Amino acid sequence: MTVHVIGAGMAGLSAALLLARAGRPVVLHEAAPEAGGRARALPDGTDNGTHALVGANHAALRFLDAIGARARWIEPEPGGLPVLDLADGRARRVALSPAGWRDPARRPDGASPGGVLALLRLALPGRDRPVAEAFRGHPALLRGYVEPLTVAALNTPAAEASSRRLAAVLRRTAVPGAARLLVAERGLGPDLVQPALDAIRSAGGEVRTGHRLRELAVQEGRAAVLRFDRPLHLSGADAVLLATPPWESARLLPGLPVPGAHAPILNLHFAHPVPGPVRFLGVLGGLCQWVLTRPAGIAVTVSAADAEAQEATDALAPRAWAEIRAAARAFSLPGDWPEAPPPGRAIRERRATPRHTPGPPPRAPARPLANAWLAGDWTDPVLPATIDAAIRSGTAAARRVLAAG
Repeated sequence: MTVHVIGAGMAGLSAALLLARAGRPVVLHEAAPEAGGRARALPDGTDNGTHALVGANHAALRFLDAIGARARWIEPEPGGLPVLDLADGRARRVALSPAGWRDPARRPDGASPGGVLALLRLALPGRDRPVAEAFRGHPALLRGYVEPLTVAALNTPAAEASSRRLAAVLRRTAVPGAARLLVAERGLGPDLVQPALDAIRSAGGEVRTGHRLRELAVQEGRAAVLRFDRPLHLSGADAVLLATPPWESARLLPGLPVPGAHAPILNLHFAHPVPGPVRFLGVLGGLCQWVLTRPAGIAVTVSAADAEAQEATDALAPRAWAEIRAAARAFSLPGDWPEAPPPGRAIRERRATPRHTPGPPPRAPARPLANAWLAGDWTDPVLPATIDAAIRSGTAAARRVLAAG
């Protein structure tokens, strides 16, 4: 029985590894020239975006352990997230979880007893509504903590984001240690994607990149033919695990319920080496949201970037660079920080994640065909679309394949 895993994003990589280590013949097919999906490394080795994990991402951390890459993910800001507020120039460290707010110096603005109570109420089961509506009476906490968290975790503005999805995030990160921030020391390619590919191949799995599935032919409720450049006819014992984005899954299986609206992420990369350790900074009130500095260069992430993703790179780069320079000065980053922006480029993921709005999401069946299973970050009914959700879904789908015999 060969399992054909379609899509080498995080869901496909995690599924292929589990299946291969369970002794199943596995072929991992990826349409792009490289694996990784939306968490891929670009051909020149840089990341397509500033991806981070937190301590509550148990599935992702287990996957890092499984591929021998856990030590490559480091905690750049153990003392709390450095945040520069451009509105008044304040630079401070903020604890990412309310569990760390016992120290008054690490509390965000608006973390009053009333604001904390509003967070507690949100974390309890209740009516799903826009996040901003739930914090209408706490504008300072919304601006300084809730909105950045919502945009980072849900990639949806707080004015339209699901309070139920954010509540799931708050519950998972509320315990001590669950909000520890982790980033790849060198980048996603060397510290995540390549170790995963190596582990899959070591377990006997086959990886085929540049191998787009053009059509999935169905006969009598089963996947019968996978049409790549050449058709691949499936035997009665073969299985298919679709770990593709929602629009691709719907193309391959017409009528499949999938999210219809998506939100973009804009990533800016500057060829400006920063000596010293990896740093991760937050910015309030500007274009930049998160700034990741490594010896190889600087990456900036703008989530829920509906307007920004439409702007030209020539217009974005000077704005972003001015904010990066301000953050570098505020937190005493080493190196030279010239006024003119260094060479840079923009990477736009126009359909980075579903828009996580209130209401139940489309529920695709876990097993849409007798010999086909679904995976992908978009399939989680509770948690937002993240690396952790993708890995959780891939692992769950692989276990269903194994259970089916």
